[in-house]
Amino acid sequence: MQKTMKKYTYTDKKDTRSGFGDGLLEAGKRNPEVVALCADLIGSLKMNDFIKAFPERFFQVGIAEANMIGIAAGLATSGKIPFTGTFANFSTGRVYDQIRQSVAYSDKNVKICASHAGLTLGEDGATHQILEDIGMMKMLPGMTVINPCDYNQTKAATIAIAEHHGPVYLRFGRPVVPIFTDPDQKFEIGKAWMVNEGADVSIFATGHLVWEAIQAGEILAEEGIDAEIINIHTIKPLDAEAVLKSVAKTGCVVTAEEHNRLGGLGDSIAQLLAVNNPTPQEFVAVNDSFGESGTPAQLMTKYGLDAVNIVKAVKKVIARKKQNA
Repeated sequence: MQKTMKKYTYTDKKDTRSGFGDGLLEAGKRNPEVVALCADLIGSLKMNDFIKAFPERFFQVGIAEANMIGIAAGLATSGKIPFTGTFANFSTGRVYDQIRQSVAYSDKNVKICASHAGLTLGEDGATHQILEDIGMMKMLPGMTVINPCDYNQTKAATIAIAEHHGPVYLRFGRPVVPIFTDPDQKFEIGKAWMVNEGADVSIFATGHLVWEAIQAGEILAEEGIDAEIINIHTIKPLDAEAVLKSVAKTGCVVTAEEHNRLGGLGDSIAQLLAVNNPTPQEFVAVNDSFGESGTPAQLMTKYGLDAVNIVKAVKKVIARKKQNA
């Protein structure tokens, strides 16, 4: 019997990094303490409008990412709200020591904003396609980790983190993706977004995989499977209440993320469930490998990060649930 699925449509596509750029400009208008730093990637991070509006509040550090984090920590000490910008690989892996020692350890109010995350960086290849960043950043005590799903949500998240005190890692991407969330939304850090209520399986998705989960939900509904889809835009702090409430209803879980299956959203949910409600779970993520050069679409298909593979994971986990019944 065919199930009903809440319909999501879009009229435009845009990169999430543009959401960051527009959100940064708005945050700058709202608070004169907001400043921005970039490591020679102004265009890629969409910081041009902020620079035009507030040239005295922008610092071009050049290709010196560790120095950028150190300067940001110093600015935070003086009461500023610094937003750093570069590619995700350089925002985390290259400067992890500086983030740990100068930002996280002393709870500095620094916003680490990272574009070109995951496989969808595309043709630049494995050296730039960081798939470990969520794990690295969520392990730092006190670090908030956010991975929004579209342009509107990224813009709202950028504005929200300016109002939040404490270190934040904001992850976004390069490709154009559907815009399907409310342009006037209020972004609540740590509060999951119910995309579609269902009873047969819980799909917890983050970032670019949220739209893929919606597409998977439509396919599943046609096959009589009622999927509950939840957007986990804040990976840390995790909305444990929303996760546990959903799983108590459905009894099985699929997690979907553009990240290594080790250390990402799936791991966080598995740990929560292991302690509170052991539940069959399947992971849609990169299976402990590096990426490679290719178009974003080619890579998402090859590495199994699409609606088709979410559907397969759902059918597998529902079968496991029935075996355990």
